[in-house]
Amino acid sequence: MAEQGPRQDPRGERKPGLLASLSARSRGEGWEAPEGDLAKYRSRSRSALRFVLQRGVFRLVVGAAITPRAIVHRRVRTVRGPFVLVANHSSHTDAPMLAQGLPWAQARYLSTGVAADYFFRVWYRRIFVRALFNAFPIDRDGSRKNSGFSRRLLRSGVPILVFPEGTRQQTGRIGSFKPGGAALAIGVGVPVIPAAMVGAYEAMPKGRSWPVPGRPPVGVVYGEPMLAEEGESAVAFTARIRDRVQSLYDDHYEEILGHPHPGTEESA
Repeated sequence: MAEQGPRQDPRGERKPGLLASLSARSRGEGWEAPEGDLAKYRSRSRSALRFVLQRGVFRLVVGAAITPRAIVHRRVRTVRGPFVLVANHSSHTDAPMLAQGLPWAQARYLSTGVAADYFFRVWYRRIFVRALFNAFPIDRDGSRKNSGFSRRLLRSGVPILVFPEGTRQQTGRIGSFKPGGAALAIGVGVPVIPAAMVGAYEAMPKGRSWPVPGRPPVGVVYGEPMLAEEGESAVAFTARIRDRVQSLYDDHYEEILGHPHPGTEESA
């Protein structure tokens, strides 16, 4: 089936008004109808349940442990159809914060990749992540059993969340990005929404099972949607995405946490 949106005009990023075209209703409706196991990822009843869990029950839980904040670029609210949400990965608060902070029109079917060997082999974990994050399985054992699933989701109109660092940060600094998310965006012809998690490492560094006391501030900043340029490789696009995430992080660090970034003070 033919796909709609930026895939039809890969050079569109250089044209005035392209990002406005991402808001076209036809772009949101012109993707393959999901069938079989994919159908549940665009289920209206499941999205309604997810709304209650994410923006009701789980928001109360998260709000009791941290002080959350979301900053959303105005063009994010106009995006219709699938996209790749790319963010730095600091702690276990990241996925719920990213899902909660994104406007519901864009977050309704957002699907998060989780480790198949841990979350999908045990029934209660599988139910939990599917209900809360519309999760899809990612192979970590080299089996490639679920290879291509994320691409099929995008082609079926389901946006996905990707953590291109591959694991949570060890030092609080944004690491190198793997090109998988950028390659998906280029291959399917969808935009990337860059996002920066600010304060998540300070609130809940790797090794902790719960945020530090005192409801520390944690913010998520969603930047302007990005598209690959004509002929741009996945590696080059990944570098641009990482630079954008780093800029979002640096530009909003003091605003969200209330003090300058330690690295800024050292370099001054």
